[in-house]
Amino acid sequence: MYLAGSKARQDDGGSAVHPTVGRRAAGVGGTAVALGMVSLLTDLSSEMVTAVLPLYLVVGLGMSPLQFGFLDGLYNGVTAFVRLLGGHIADRWSRHKLVAGIGYGLSAVCKPFLLLAGANTTALSATLAVDRIGKGIRTAPRDALISLSVDDAHQGRAFGVHRAMDTAGALAGPLAAFVLLWLVADAFDAVFMVSFCVASLGVLVLIAFVPGRVSLPAGTARPTLRETVGILAEPRFRRLLIAATMLGMVTVGDGFLYLGLQDRMHLDTVFFPLLPLGSAAVYLVLAVPFGRLADRIGRRLPFLLGNLALLGAYSTMLLPIEGPALIATVLGLMGVFYAATDGVLMALAGPGIPRERRAGGLALLQTGQAVGRLVAAVLFGAAWTLWGLGAAFSAAAVALLTVLIVAALLIRPDTRADEGVVATSDAGSAR
Repeated sequence: MYLAGSKARQDDGGSAVHPTVGRRAAGVGGTAVALGMVSLLTDLSSEMVTAVLPLYLVVGLGMSPLQFGFLDGLYNGVTAFVRLLGGHIADRWSRHKLVAGIGYGLSAVCKPFLLLAGANTTALSATLAVDRIGKGIRTAPRDALISLSVDDAHQGRAFGVHRAMDTAGALAGPLAAFVLLWLVADAFDAVFMVSFCVASLGVLVLIAFVPGRVSLPAGTARPTLRETVGILAEPRFRRLLIAATMLGMVTVGDGFLYLGLQDRMHLDTVFFPLLPLGSAAVYLVLAVPFGRLADRIGRRLPFLLGNLALLGAYSTMLLPIEGPALIATVLGLMGVFYAATDGVLMALAGPGIPRERRAGGLALLQTGQAVGRLVAAVLFGAAWTLWGLGAAFSAAAVALLTVLIVAALLIRPDTRADEGVVATSDAGSAR
């Protein structure tokens, strides 16, 4: 049964990472904080590369927006083909930390190969694919560890804290890339090598500080792949998956928004890596408040409002405004979008998925998003190449508004889930 939150709370006494319900459950717990530090270092590493990658490919290597769209879609969408596998294996083996560690390791070792690939599109594609395979493998087991480590009523707060630490790394990454490019012109080799060192440190923190395997109650059968996919039979989860996938298909990659701002503002290339700092700073500030708000009022409304903020960012790109106001508005709305949707979606889905299938269920949801964003990147790149920047953002805005209305109908308020959250919260307070 999809809404299995209350049963899971009764049966979870044997988990190595699940705290007892009560005062400790009201906190975030060591697992979320340790994984937050791992993500901080990993995102610092990744965002150093992400901050300069559009510039490196489009300006440095002379790629067209369509070519960049293909690589950006690959970078963000190839995870779709391994997320389910990573989540299922983590559930099947009950080795969430090990599977996540493999994913983090793959992303770390591929960083130097970005430099070795040079302008070879095939080699670049292969390297980016390996990096995203690593992300795909690790994401569901990591989020399952977080979800299983706290009570259902505090999922939003736990994911908010993790995403805030993750975003602190995302904030530091572009700044580090900017400093390197400022010190040494076109120092892409230094960016890639420093990124490798920081990612390796993140793997060491995972090994040293994140708890090991998740133990399940005695007699719990390890799920088969068919049982994991069988979560799709539950109407509430299926509606959420369809909505997330459709929204992914109209979510333009950050790189396109940054390139659009650079094109509108004619920014010097040395300042390009600073653009992600604005959205990351807003995300950092709002991730925990949005997580707590989602726990308090329900997670559906913040998620939908976050996507509305993304629609605002698209629309702003079409307005006749220039200067700092344009940059601040677009980056601010992007930060709100991520703060209200990223961890909140996992908190919305997680408590209703049985504990023994938690990683696999979250992987299904993340796979839908990844496939959608792969399609979005390629389509937007083609639209920009064929029609121009303004027409591409106009089409994206219309598509997002249409899908957002459909998503609001699909993700229905669930009275039983809300009552379960309130009851658990009240029980924790009473203790």
